Order: sequence, then C-alpha cells, then structure tokens
Amino acid sequence: MSEENLNIDERNKGESDFALDFVTSSAISKISLKFLAFYIPIFWFGGFLPILSFLGLFAFFPAWGILIFLPIIVFAMYYVFFFGCILFTKLFLVLINLIHKPREGIFKAEEGDKDFEFWRLRIELKKIGVWLLNNCPLPWSDAWPFRWFGVKMDFSSHLNDAWCDVEFIEFGNKVTVGQAAVIMSSMVVGKYLIIKKVILEDYSVIGGIATISPGTIVGKDTMLGAASNTKYNQVLEPGWIYFGIPCIKLKPNKYGVSKKHIIYKKDVDGETKYKVEQVLDIVENNKNKKKS
Repeated sequence: MSEENLNIDERNKGESDFALDFVTSSAISKISLKFLAFYIPIFWFGGFLPILSFLGLFAFFPAWGILIFLPIIVFAMYYVFFFGCILFTKLFLVLINLIHKPREGIFKAEEGDKDFEFWRLRIELKKIGVWLLNNCPLPWSDAWPFRWFGVKMDFSSHLNDAWCDVEFIEFGNKVTVGQAAVIMSSMVVGKYLIIKKVILEDYSVIGGIATISPGTIVGKDTMLGAASNTKYNQVLEPGWIYFGIPCIKLKPNKYGVSKKHIIYKKDVDGETKYKVEQVLDIVENNKNKKKS
C-alpha cells in the first residue's frame, strides 16, 4: 500500500472515530413489531366510530336525505375516523404513562433500558396521530393532536410543514416555525438517548430548514435564521436574531412584535423625528377584535 493511500485510510479512520450515530424521533431505528402491533387495534376501533355514526344516521334521517348530503357525510366520517384513532391512541398513552412516566435526562439507547423502550413506544404511537391530521385539508387540524398528546401550544402558533417532536415541547403565543424546520426534544447520539424540554417563547420565529436541539430555549421576539441550528441546552436571548451552525448572535431584532408599542413620527416641515410610546397589548387587542 502506498504512503498516500495509508494516510487517507488513517484520516478516514480518525473521522469515523468521531462520527455520530444520529437518530431523531422521526426515524427511529430497529422498530420492533411489538410497537407496530398497537396500530392494529387503533385503526380497528377507530374505524368502528364512522361505521356506527353512519348507520346511526338512518335512525334519524330518511334514505333520500342521506343520499343528498352524502358528500358532506363522507367528509365528516373522514374526520370521525381520524379523531377516533387519536382518541384510542390517547387511551393507550395514558396506560403506558401510568406504567412508566416520561422523564427528561440522558439514558442508554439499548434494548432493555426502560426509558429508551418506553420512549420508542410513545413516539411510535404519537407519530401515527400527528401524521393523520397533518394530511388533512383543514389548516388548524395539525395543532390539535400536539395539544392532545401533551405539547403545550395554542392555535395561534403555526408549524408550516415542519417536523416537531410530540413531547417535552412548550410553545408561547404566536410562534412561527418555518417549512422543513426540525424541533427535537429528544435524539439518539451514539449509544445515548437525550431527552430535554424545548421552550419557544412568545412571538419567536424559527426559519425554514432550521434545527432546534434538545434543551433549547428561544427567548421572546427572537428569530433563528433559515438553515441554522442550535446546540444542546442553548439559550437564545430575547429580542435577538441568531444565525449560523451552530447559531450565534447576529443583531438585535428591532422588528420584534413586542416592540410595536414604540411609534416613530416625523415632522416633515421641521425635519425632526421623535419617538412616541403607547400601551399595546397584542393578545388583548386580538380578543377585542374577535368580540367586535
């Protein structure tokens, strides 16, 4: 073997020593059939609900009435099936969490470790419900399974075709996550499973293709640029724009939502500019608009 080839082999060997076996909850390796077996009763019992609902219509409406409204009924049964599947998934999760309560920490990613095994089971069950409603035509429907499965969020936040874990995630008010972004509260690195809560505070924005690592806290009015990523346990200070791999402070976010109480006015004749502060409660203003 030539000296040049030997150097290349040594360099590749050195790189492989530091390579990470990186797995997210969106692609769990070595999925066991015992986990997938839960899907059968979920789909089975979930399918009974639209069938029973459809047959029950004949007790209250004539056949010709059902025929006229058949397209609407089919669309309604479509959602009854999805919600039925999520309902029975939730029941399984309640039982599973009673056996082994989810917790944060660093665990061995190996067969036999209870935290690892139950994490895989929880993720596989939750993924099916999220996948079903992610493929629904109504835009608000994808937030419902996240709330149902324990993610703290309201319908003011948006996940624009982003991947988000389904536990240990907390959204503030009006959080926006860009397309193809990934929010991970758990990951497998090498032989270890890391689970740490992720918090996205009010009005934070996550750019497209960005990656949020476990333990990240994104402050209020903070933006993470597109294709950027955070480090494990990284705290992004409120009111800043971050960018890079890993991300660093770029500049203050002067367009932050919470800073809209400051209005700049300009006297054209006097060629002067002055600042006026006003009391502005965005959440309260939105409530008043809905009432009116």
